[in-house]
Amino acid sequence: MRVIAGSHRGRRLQGPHGTALRPTSDRVREALFSILGNRLPDSRVLDLFAGTGAIGIEALSRGAAHVTAVESQAESLKLLRQNVAECGMNTLVTVQARTVKQFLTRPELWSGPYDIVFADPPYDLAYKLEDIFQTVHATLTPADAWLVVEHASKSTLPDRLGLATFRKHYQYGDTALSIYSFPAEAIV
Repeated sequence: MRVIAGSHRGRRLQGPHGTALRPTSDRVREALFSILGNRLPDSRVLDLFAGTGAIGIEALSRGAAHVTAVESQAESLKLLRQNVAECGMNTLVTVQARTVKQFLTRPELWSGPYDIVFADPPYDLAYKLEDIFQTVHATLTPADAWLVVEHASKSTLPDRLGLATFRKHYQYGDTALSIYSFPAEAIV
């Protein structure tokens, strides 16, 4: 794994051993950041199910102002912290070592509001996102924020995830990105 573009372009990131963790592929990360385009500079990003931190690090490399990374798995947390430190981004990343549901139900932990929320749950848990996002308070995001969910292309997500409304779907082989907005807005 490597950072694709921006100030840390080409920087190698530590990846998982085995198949327990499924990092977002370079192809899907490149597509994601192309979709985000001008929304990214100076944005505050919430990376849910952060894994190795590759999405958050890429966001910072491309101009995001701050990332809050939420991860509960010990191996993933170790890789996340190592990658953030090796990139010299400790002051730009807040790591929350807890489950996504625990984080989302505790507004005092938030460093938001967040302009971009990225969620990459284990593919077998994507169906639970509707329950997870039901607890989200409106102060998590400003009115024009986006929620991007990475999921298996064969799975279908609901039209609403809490306050967020589905807008667009992109497919890349076995992986898909679904874009939601808070509240409804047109995606160009």
